[in-house]
Amino acid sequence: YISDKETSNMSASPDGGQYSGLSDQSSEIPCSGGESSKHVSTNEVKSRAVVKYCAAPPPTSYALLQEQTDLKLPPANWLRENPQLGSAGTTVLGSSSKSKPFSSFGMAYDFIDNIGDDVDVVSDSENIKKLLKIPYSKSHVSMAVHRVGRTLLLDELDIQELFMRSSQTGDWTWLKEFYQRLIDQKWQRKKKSKEHWYQKAILSKFLYYSINGDAAAERLPDNEGEEESGAEEFSPSWPATFPSTPSDSEESANISVDSLFAIDQVTAIPKGQNVPMLFNEGESSQGLRNDFVRNIMWTFEDIHMLVGSNMPIFGGGRYPAVSLRLRDNNKPINILTGIDYWLDNLMCNVPELVMCFHVNGIVQKYEMIKTEDIPDLDNSTFSTRVVKDIAQNILSFLKSNCTKEGHTYWLFKASGSDIVKLYDLTTLCEEAEEEKYQNPFTLPVAVLLYKVASNMMLKARQNRKHYGTVRTLLLNCVKLLDQERHPQIIASAHYMLSELFQLDEPPEADSDGSLRAGSEDSYSDEEEGEEEEEEELAEDDSDTSSSDAAGDSKAIAVIRSVGELSVPEKYKSTHQIRPSYAFPVSQDKEERCRHVLSYVLEGLKAVDGSIKKESDLPAADPNTPIPLKYEERVAPVEKAGKVLGSIPIHATRSGIIPGTWQHRIKQQLFLKASKAYYVLSDAATNLLKYGRALRYIKLALQCHDAYCAVSSVLPPRVLLFHTECLSLCGDIQLMLAQNANNRAAYLEEYSYQTKEDQEILHSLHRESGCQAFNMATDLATDPEYQLIVSSKCYEASYELLTAEVVKEQGAQQLGQVLKRLGNIRNEMGVFYMNQAAAVQTEKEGRSSVSVPEQELWKKSFACFEKGMQDFHAIEDQTNTALLLCNTGRLMRICAQAHCALSTDQSRGEFSPEEALYYNKAIDYYLRAMKALATRGSHPLVWDSVTWELSTTYFTLATLLQDYAPLSRKAQQQIEQEVTDAMMKSLRYCDLQTESARQPLYQYRAATIHHRLASMYHSCFRNQVGDEHVRKQHRSLAELHYSKAVRLFLSLRDAPCELLRTLLERVAFAEFTMAGQSSSGAKLKSLTAALEVMMDTRHAFQLIHKELTPPCKTLYHQITCIWVIRQRLLSRATSNQRIRSVYV
Repeated sequence: YISDKETSNMSASPDGGQYSGLSDQSSEIPCSGGESSKHVSTNEVKSRAVVKYCAAPPPTSYALLQEQTDLKLPPANWLRENPQLGSAGTTVLGSSSKSKPFSSFGMAYDFIDNIGDDVDVVSDSENIKKLLKIPYSKSHVSMAVHRVGRTLLLDELDIQELFMRSSQTGDWTWLKEFYQRLIDQKWQRKKKSKEHWYQKAILSKFLYYSINGDAAAERLPDNEGEEESGAEEFSPSWPATFPSTPSDSEESANISVDSLFAIDQVTAIPKGQNVPMLFNEGESSQGLRNDFVRNIMWTFEDIHMLVGSNMPIFGGGRYPAVSLRLRDNNKPINILTGIDYWLDNLMCNVPELVMCFHVNGIVQKYEMIKTEDIPDLDNSTFSTRVVKDIAQNILSFLKSNCTKEGHTYWLFKASGSDIVKLYDLTTLCEEAEEEKYQNPFTLPVAVLLYKVASNMMLKARQNRKHYGTVRTLLLNCVKLLDQERHPQIIASAHYMLSELFQLDEPPEADSDGSLRAGSEDSYSDEEEGEEEEEEELAEDDSDTSSSDAAGDSKAIAVIRSVGELSVPEKYKSTHQIRPSYAFPVSQDKEERCRHVLSYVLEGLKAVDGSIKKESDLPAADPNTPIPLKYEERVAPVEKAGKVLGSIPIHATRSGIIPGTWQHRIKQQLFLKASKAYYVLSDAATNLLKYGRALRYIKLALQCHDAYCAVSSVLPPRVLLFHTECLSLCGDIQLMLAQNANNRAAYLEEYSYQTKEDQEILHSLHRESGCQAFNMATDLATDPEYQLIVSSKCYEASYELLTAEVVKEQGAQQLGQVLKRLGNIRNEMGVFYMNQAAAVQTEKEGRSSVSVPEQELWKKSFACFEKGMQDFHAIEDQTNTALLLCNTGRLMRICAQAHCALSTDQSRGEFSPEEALYYNKAIDYYLRAMKALATRGSHPLVWDSVTWELSTTYFTLATLLQDYAPLSRKAQQQIEQEVTDAMMKSLRYCDLQTESARQPLYQYRAATIHHRLASMYHSCFRNQVGDEHVRKQHRSLAELHYSKAVRLFLSLRDAPCELLRTLLERVAFAEFTMAGQSSSGAKLKSLTAALEVMMDTRHAFQLIHKELTPPCKTLYHQITCIWVIRQRLLSRATSNQRIRSVYV
């Protein structure tokens, strides 16, 4: 053993505490929930023990009895409860070796954080000792083994008690028959001998004498001052039966009710769900409690065990911690007793053993033995290394064969036999067609699986690699339970299973980058590998087993001889235990959501099945008074009242009372289903399956409707999620309105419904009519109605987000909803605007504006105005500019509707109403440009606005020019307005920037120059009087003609416009020549006209490429040249010099 000084610097304990070594001065065993550890090692074994919990007071010195003290006489304090002795103070059996049923479950419930991964074995220390003594003992061994993750739970399975109860109740008759047929055909209950009870009695009396209960007893001298100081050090108040560390309590205080996956944390035995009693009522009632005086985390070599011990420990003075034993002086210590004493001291950190020898109950002497010397005592010598090998072999054997969670395994060795057999009682029960609830371990195992999964779920929030483990635990938990008897656990487990699937985030790969599907109740990499390993193991066992063992086909594994357990590494765990089980994660969102919905449906079925209908209740007997249990009836209501505040409690539509577990679980299941359907709808929207998307969002909103029906107050997170559902519903309705051509396909998708969806909907209808959102989720045939519905969805979402309850949490979401609102109002404005344009097209010559047309304008304008307000609220200047641009377009449509027609249906003069609306359109376009500020903010929108503004100016100028309002304005005024409008239009023609619109800008600019040139040409022809003005018009006409020709020449698709401009320019030259008097000036003008004619070659080449056949093109070209030549010759003077030019 290492010295006590070396134990003072131990590393931190697994659960965060510090190991404190035992020194010579203070070797007391810590109490009141404290922790202590001691690392004991020799050249053969290593041992470390951490006291996790201690209910006993600080150790006190034992009373040294005088020689010849008669232990057959009871002391004055005999059988009085004493915490120093623990459970030994309440029974004449003293330190009983008999374990209580389900004792390992009680410890597992208290130390749930260590179950599943950190601990290999949980059991009573007596069971551990019994297992490690198997090769040395001929006595029988009967233990129940259960697996939870990596942890094995061991409990004594008293066959005699079991079969005694079977004869009374009829339960487990199949096991009794099986036992009698294959194991002990002549079984009968064995009675305890009188000697056994005699030894127990004097041991109990000896312990009471030793705690100084008798005045005649002599006490060892010690330092009272040291004892008092030690008592003060370990004198805090004793903890409750189930203590929790401060860190645990602080952590639990920070966890909200909604984050507790169990909704109601399922206790060891849920109220109203009783474990079938295996033993008598008194024992069964204590079966799931941790009744041990101390719980110890014992590490023996590489085996981590959580053990419970009731061994009395004494101390004080020179002996800080000792165990006290009573031995018959006439009987030497055998090897079994030595191992027993040695293991007890190792588990409890006791460095010394005090033995009191007696003869026929008369005290003879005391002897003190160090723990490290126990293996070398006379007549009880044993090898600690062999004990270590036995422990490792037994653990490997059990872990290799006890592979299925939820199954009850039976480890059995008959008295006097060397064969150890392992049976799967769960499988045998199924073969015997017995109901699984007849197995008394079913509910404790299921509850433990559930609690471990729940605990891991809370810790796995930030580490999803444990999700596979949680899923395996929960699925096995559900398999064990009957839905009619344990609906609460089943419903909670299914809700937790649904929570494992993250619907709003992409799946994450494991550490090795792979995502694999795992088995539900196995721990190997693959199920096939597990089966092969089991077959190989069975073959190996059959080869090495005895003839009796080979004949027992019911055993799943056999140790043919207990001597094999002493062979180092004889049994190696062939079953690979994975620390984190693969979790089946699919990349497909729809598949993940379907998993969630399947679990939600099972949870809803469990809840609905637990609600008793009025017809299911037993009829009242009119002759029997109904007991009024006021206190019991009021308590649940008061509890529910505290949860719901001052809100009156009313049963829901299905009869659920608020505050009950059904109420809380159903709320969470409805909400989870709503989220799953929302994700399905969003995925279908991304796939452009809008009919399917509308069906899913309808189910999501129906789940929300049912949630509201069973909820008095909606928490902010639920309201925020509801706004997301409404927004998505609005998106889908908008997409349906924009894709009306595929309505038949969408209707088919919308009408389809799976059986799972129908069953969930049936459960929803138990709580609500689910009609609140029918209008929002109907598949209409009218696009206008769909747009209105979309707008209403966004408006409802906006109203929720602006409520005080969620105003702070929904700030970011509010911006998205406002953007959607602005967009839908833009869409509605465009829809009404297009309808107005269609009405205008169908007027068939009517000049007046109809009332429906005006109503459409008003609706469109109102939508645009509201949309601009929405975008302005979130400072979205780009979309504000787009709506201003659309409003400008609406003004142009209004202007076109006010076009004046004459009596012969021809176009009249440009009206003032037209000018008014065109100017309004220009104003909106200018506001749009002001909102954008520069082209760099959003080039595409900027180019669109400038193009529309240029078009508006051009249209205004064209109408003024072609349909001049000469009845209202002077010609010069009109010409000036035309010039101004044309120049403004030209200003917004971006000829420098390379873009898709550059050819359009060039054509627009060329047309503007052509029109201006034509106008100045006309003014030049018709102007009489002021010669200065005529010269100005002539120069302006020449300037614009030249610019127009240059721009048309740069275009490849406007030969006709080019040819027309050139001909007008020739005519302009001819008219100029007609007004000239000198021959030189005329010659110059005609020469210029001829040069213009030569420029027509480019236009004819373009026409030549477009027309076929070539001969036709050539003929047309020659004809055009001949016509031009004849026109020039006809206008020539008689001057021979000029004529010779053409001849």
